[in-house]
Amino acid sequence: MSSQYISPFGERYASPEMQEIFSEDRKFKTWRKLWIALARTEQELGLPITDEQIEELCAHADDINYEDAKRREREVRHDVMSHVYAYGLQCPKAKGIIHLGATSCYVGDNTDLIIMRDGLKLVRKKLLNCISNLADFAERNKDLPTLAFTHFQPAQPTTVGKRATLWINEFLMDLEDLDYVLSSLRLLGSKGTTGTQASFLELFEGDQEKCDRLDPMIAEKMGFPGCYPVSGQTYSRKVDARVLNVLSGIAQSAAKFSNDIRLLQHLKEVEEPFEKKQIGSSAMAYKRNPMRSERIASLARLLMTDALNPALTAATQWFERTLDDSANRRISVAEGFLAADGILNLVSNVSSGLVVYPKVIRKHLMAELPFMASENIMMDAVKAGGDRQELHERIRTLSLEAGRQVKEEGKENNLLELIASDPLFGLGEEELRNTLDPEKYTGRAAYQTTAYLRDIVKPLLKENESDLGWKPEINV
Repeated sequence: MSSQYISPFGERYASPEMQEIFSEDRKFKTWRKLWIALARTEQELGLPITDEQIEELCAHADDINYEDAKRREREVRHDVMSHVYAYGLQCPKAKGIIHLGATSCYVGDNTDLIIMRDGLKLVRKKLLNCISNLADFAERNKDLPTLAFTHFQPAQPTTVGKRATLWINEFLMDLEDLDYVLSSLRLLGSKGTTGTQASFLELFEGDQEKCDRLDPMIAEKMGFPGCYPVSGQTYSRKVDARVLNVLSGIAQSAAKFSNDIRLLQHLKEVEEPFEKKQIGSSAMAYKRNPMRSERIASLARLLMTDALNPALTAATQWFERTLDDSANRRISVAEGFLAADGILNLVSNVSSGLVVYPKVIRKHLMAELPFMASENIMMDAVKAGGDRQELHERIRTLSLEAGRQVKEEGKENNLLELIASDPLFGLGEEELRNTLDPEKYTGRAAYQTTAYLRDIVKPLLKENESDLGWKPEINV
């Protein structure tokens, strides 16, 4: 056991893939790739950098001498210059051209953007798989009537599948936001200490065209469509806020999904997966707590509040840059992605293993259906010659009496018996019970589900077929 703090993201929640993206090793290897891209571009634009120097840099792109960098940082208190120094020890011929013309944000900010891009791609893949799982669930249950709720009070029936489309639709909104932000991400490029590229104007001896070509050439080498056209020393911290807002949106949708599952599990209608040897409670052996859905809600709460950090950081930047963003961003951005990763791991696990109990669902629906059928009953009585206003008042009175017996005396709903015994309606009990076919009261729910999956969801999944088939591993 460690005697130092270990993040729960590393031990319990986030996947190895997302942890690798935000690892120190990935960061510093990306720094070296950026230094190589800068050197190549400067050579292509005419600076006296040799192929031998670039080859030396490439030869040591991945075998980072971390101990040299750590030892140097203890002396100079500067992480970027410590790694420039360590890289130079391995590359004596290229030592003099490493980081040429650049400022610390060239490697720091560009790496952050690259890592966020890679993190968003992984989030996107997992989000698509969650949508696919829920689409399968909706397809299987599109015709299964269930009691719908408004204000968590019984309302007009829907179907289990139609309810699942509500979850899917919110995740699709998140996917749209993610795709927009991902497509709009750019590199910072190499803008210099205040964003003016003064150092590069000097290096290229006043050649504006070469300065214009510098950033696009670096962006292409790093797999980006371009760089932000203007900046101070850093890229705008609003970029972080936009990215974290996307992750917060996913957390909101996931929390809504998880809360619905928790309520349904309380009703014993739908349950999250529960493994054969899983223990629900240390004290109550019979319990099957919805712990995965609860964990989704817990991590979602963390992520939604975490999204405030980049917003405050963006709002408090001074002029061309300050450094009060650094410590906050190191934690908030990384943990935002790790939390989103953990949430989607759980959503995928839960959505792929939901257990439905149709008999319990039908029992709850039939207990309330007489109230919901009362309008149809009233219309049948009117067709038989009754007065609509008198019938409405009588049904209202009888419904109140049936409700009183259910609530105060714990009896079954006997509204049909009360109506059958009332001569005003002229309807027998068997005739009334024939009106209680749940499918008559779900409206277009099954049709809407089929159309939504056919026209919206399945084409999207088909377009992204190569990303499907992922299965999460839940640690605890």
